[in-house]
Amino acid sequence: MGERNYWLGFSVFSGIGPIKFKKLLTNFGSAKDAWGASESDLEKVIGEKLATKFDKFRLEFSIQDYARILVREGVSFLILNDRKYPKLLAEIKNPPFVLYVKGDPSTLRQDGYRTGQYHSARPSPEPTGSGTVTGQARTIIPTIAVVGTRKTTQYGREVTKILTQDLVASGFTIVSGLAIGVDAISHRTAIENNGKTIAVLGCGVDCCYPLANQSIYNSIIDGQGFVISEFPLGLRPTKGSFPARNRIIAGLSLGVLVTEGAEDSGSLITAGYAVKFGRPVFAVPGPITSSLSKGPYKLISRGAKLVTTANDILNELGISSRSRIKNSELRIKKGDTDEENMILKILQNEPLHFDEIVRKTGLQSSELGSILSVMEVKGMVKGLEGGMFSI
Repeated sequence: MGERNYWLGFSVFSGIGPIKFKKLLTNFGSAKDAWGASESDLEKVIGEKLATKFDKFRLEFSIQDYARILVREGVSFLILNDRKYPKLLAEIKNPPFVLYVKGDPSTLRQDGYRTGQYHSARPSPEPTGSGTVTGQARTIIPTIAVVGTRKTTQYGREVTKILTQDLVASGFTIVSGLAIGVDAISHRTAIENNGKTIAVLGCGVDCCYPLANQSIYNSIIDGQGFVISEFPLGLRPTKGSFPARNRIIAGLSLGVLVTEGAEDSGSLITAGYAVKFGRPVFAVPGPITSSLSKGPYKLISRGAKLVTTANDILNELGISSRSRIKNSELRIKKGDTDEENMILKILQNEPLHFDEIVRKTGLQSSELGSILSVMEVKGMVKGLEGGMFSI
């Protein structure tokens, strides 16, 4: 049995994380020798209690059987020493020593650059596709994390879609955590725009959490990217697994974009990891009256880059896009009639209630209702809860 499989075996044992595993490698020279070491020798490295627990575990656990289960479930794994292990993630302090992958791992091609190189990156003389970074004669697909609150506002949903769409058009692979809210919107937008996306899970890659995002999970593993985790198969999410997941999200990415979140949002934990790893943080300003704008404003006050368009991110990272990105601020839709143009103009800055639209346009309620219905069919406006409308 090869050395990689012993790394795999240690990844299943809950008492051994990156720090302790590194100690084992240092003391025994290989995972295979550490796995076969005597309990007394193990005690000297990981302590008596953990050594006793591990000794019982290895007697009951079959690495070969577990490896067969991975194959049956369509799951591959990478160890820290593998050439295909994501280079950005390998650079963080105490990276996962094993990564489980379900889907298409070729989505992530980071083996041609390291942090610091992308700031000086320039397009190659020959076209390589939109938004690509070249380095060491290898084409690189940049990755960026898009994260935020689970409870989104209409504003948050809209800016997340617009920015994600433009980042995908620029060649970015979108990284997020498959949670409801901003995470789900960013994954779904990438998929709908024929982009690639990576979902980092706080559970085993064979588990979709939350179940409400099963359709997104299925789309990702069916060709739109892959799901990834440091946790073994079958492990359900716990409170402590989400911060660990957040560090991987930040570690995989050139930068972290927070589109909306409260002051105590978990997305700020991801942003905090990005700062520790020397990766830029981007934040979208929102209405000062919204509690879900406090997270981004807090980040901006601490030095995060204020973002209103995807070009702000590209410029900060030093990435040249070959696609033409329209500023989200300039995406003003045009109607087919004077009445439609008038309605679009008054909805340009904020959603309004039906009665307010009546007051501002001077149209009769029945006439306005008919016009709005036609505009919804055309995709010009959206009907929201409570009689509100937006573009």
